[in-house]
Amino acid sequence: MAGNPFSFIKDIIAIKTPKKSTLVLRMIVFVFTMVCGVYICSICLKQISTHGRAGFLDVPVIQKPCPEPQIEPWEIPYVHYPIPKTYSRAECACNPVRYFVILSIQRSGSGWFETLLNNHTNISSNGEIFSVKVRRSNISTIVETLDKIYNLDWLSSASKNECTAAVGLKWMLNQAEILANYKPMINATLLIPNLKQVEETTAKALEYFKSTQHIIVYYEDVVKNNTKLIDIQDFLKVPRRQLTSRQVKIHKGSISSQITNWDDVQKTLKGTHYESFLHADYRK
Repeated sequence: MAGNPFSFIKDIIAIKTPKKSTLVLRMIVFVFTMVCGVYICSICLKQISTHGRAGFLDVPVIQKPCPEPQIEPWEIPYVHYPIPKTYSRAECACNPVRYFVILSIQRSGSGWFETLLNNHTNISSNGEIFSVKVRRSNISTIVETLDKIYNLDWLSSASKNECTAAVGLKWMLNQAEILANYKPMINATLLIPNLKQVEETTAKALEYFKSTQHIIVYYEDVVKNNTKLIDIQDFLKVPRRQLTSRQVKIHKGSISSQITNWDDVQKTLKGTHYESFLHADYRK
């Protein structure tokens, strides 16, 4: 062994190699420990941060949207979903509502017609709301009243327990029971001009509302045409019902028995395009 010059080097190598390996392993273990420590600390910090924000999370509750109503696209502007302030529509919230107004002149049978509408479980017609002066005193009170009606916050005898599908009111109707015993004397001289004025007023109203969805209803049609009330229900998009009224007609008999100077009226209208009024039967 003493004669071999490489034996000493071998011994040195044999002794030093384990020391280098131990140092490297220690370094590897140290680095691994540091990495694990940093990873664990980061996980803990994330958990602490999550718990710290948990009390401030605002999770919005998205209500299920109403299903698309089975209507034509052109009808969409006429369909509304009121949100009353005085109560919750609950199961009726997704039930579409249509608004309407009954435009009428005096003594036209609109009161009876309205009772027929209110006989329907899904229609609420609130009568002549603006007969009370304070409600029509200015634009603010008019808008406020209309908002209550069309928002279903107007509670009256016309309000329904069922889901309302059509709600409206009546405009310009004055009626008194004393008229039942009154037989007017018509001014024959002004009769033709007055009839022309009514025609012009009607034409202006139709022209004004020509861009608004509407239906024209004649008293004679409601009295004699059994399908007219069905047409009206279809117009309002409500289920068809057999409509009845408890209102009693106060004028009975032929029209000739209701006018004191009937002979003068006949002479005035005969030969004009108003002559058909003389033969009309308004009895129900």
